Amino acid sequence: MVDAVKKYFDLVKAFESLEPDEIEAFRISYLGKKGILNSLFSDFRKVPLKEKKSFGVELNKLKTAVLEKVRDLKEVSKKKSGSNKISDPTRSAFKINTGSKHPLSIVKNRIIDIFTQIGFNISEGPEIEDDWHNFTALNLPYHHPARDMQDTFFIETNPDILLRTHTSSVQVRYMENNQPPIRTISPGRVFRNEAISSRSHCIFHQIEGLYVAKDVSFADLKQTLNYFTKSLFGDKKMRLRPSFFPFTEPSAEVDIYWGLETEKDYRITKGTGWLEIMGCGMVDPNVLENCGIDSENYSGFAFGMGIERIAMLLYQISDIRLFFENDIRFLKQFKTTI
Repeated sequence: MVDAVKKYFDLVKAFESLEPDEIEAFRISYLGKKGILNSLFSDFRKVPLKEKKSFGVELNKLKTAVLEKVRDLKEVSKKKSGSNKISDPTRSAFKINTGSKHPLSIVKNRIIDIFTQIGFNISEGPEIEDDWHNFTALNLPYHHPARDMQDTFFIETNPDILLRTHTSSVQVRYMENNQPPIRTISPGRVFRNEAISSRSHCIFHQIEGLYVAKDVSFADLKQTLNYFTKSLFGDKKMRLRPSFFPFTEPSAEVDIYWGLETEKDYRITKGTGWLEIMGCGMVDPNVLENCGIDSENYSGFAFGMGIERIAMLLYQISDIRLFFENDIRFLKQFKTTI
């Protein structure tokens, strides 16, 4: 039986080829499931007891010889064919680790896409604002808490120059320079003098929308928001709760039904199942008049939401500070969502 194994050594040694297909066929003929080595191993039980040890040694030597032969032939074949050369001479010699979009950018772009599909354009404005565009034109009285140093970052006083507290100031500038019909959204960064915690930050991002035309009603606002919530959150119920904002009348808060399926749902919805996502309302006639628009002929609605809040809901993020820490362990989780 040992001699039956030894005869294959000469066959292995004699085999020569540089064709990948032939080398692979040679490997399979010896190492495949139905190959020579498996056949010899199956005959192991027929070998006399005194020959088993030497028979096993020869089988292992044959297997090693086949593996070495295949390896050597493949290396020679690669060198001859030149397959070890870089096919693209302009390709970088080093691996390039691609980054990912920030989760706030991902959510902002999704919201922008939803509204641009129904005719809204994008407007932007300065982050450093004056009192008129940030407060007065928006019907905020002089005694309003937002005008206090404790809530707003003032750069100068008399006249007041400050870091904008909302992107509504962009809407004021847009109405001053454009006549109805107006349909615009204003994404941007805003600043408020708040203590930094897991639920609040002194810097955050907003998207506010504005629609001004003839005969705009609250029903138009509701339909627009219903379209938005279904596009972003899926088939979830939406409700409007009466509220108050100085620049809209009537005003409302927008809630979606998040559900009560988990303990976390109970915590973030305070046991109600409903979750606030934005504020909205009909533009106050005083705001239209302040911007040079005739409130007798035109009406409009406005809405605004925090991008961080939407992102925290969509991605189940519990700490707003993660958005600003630039922790690569956090950010790389969004690589597949680009």
